[in-house]
Amino acid sequence: MARYTGPKTRICRIFGEPILGNGKYLSKNSNPPGQHGPSKKRKAPGEYALQLKEKQKAKYTYGVLEKQFRKTFDEAARIKGVTGENLIKLLEARLDNTVYRLGLAASRPGARQLVSHKHVTVNGEVVNIPSFQLKPGDIVGIKEKDQANASITSQFRGKNAKFSWLDWNEGDMKGTFVAYPERESVPENIKEQLIVELYSK
Repeated sequence: MARYTGPKTRICRIFGEPILGNGKYLSKNSNPPGQHGPSKKRKAPGEYALQLKEKQKAKYTYGVLEKQFRKTFDEAARIKGVTGENLIKLLEARLDNTVYRLGLAASRPGARQLVSHKHVTVNGEVVNIPSFQLKPGDIVGIKEKDQANASITSQFRGKNAKFSWLDWNEGDMKGTFVAYPERESVPENIKEQLIVELYSK
């Protein structure tokens, strides 16, 4: 299964944001990676560089590789509405991202592993495809026989109340994907319009 497995802090330093973790090492060294360090004068990035960087940020944030990201963008372009906002909605509707948003895993890679190892159900059926697209009304839960597994439940951290497009039932260990989120509700610092401009060239 293809995914990024390299150094996370290096990626965070590229974007200057803790997009792959808590960013505790950014306080020690927030300079972009490179052999010259902070003393080397860097020229201002051009329009294409800014657009490409924003696309890379979105890919790393949601753990999606290029081919799948482009496929998601093409689908967003076909849907009625603003393409950039549609892209964020589709990325948020991924099963692995929803498992992470529900607080069932501490990170998106952790959520991806939970899904891949067949611990997650959608509408009562086991789904082991992290990129599975949820639709409003879909119910996501932990497989019944895994609900007493301490190694799984110990990772639960509780759903953040600001994710209003999700509803979590602690007793049943099930969450509902209520609706696609509005762009202003998604906390990720991604300028999706730059991605649209990049793919429109």
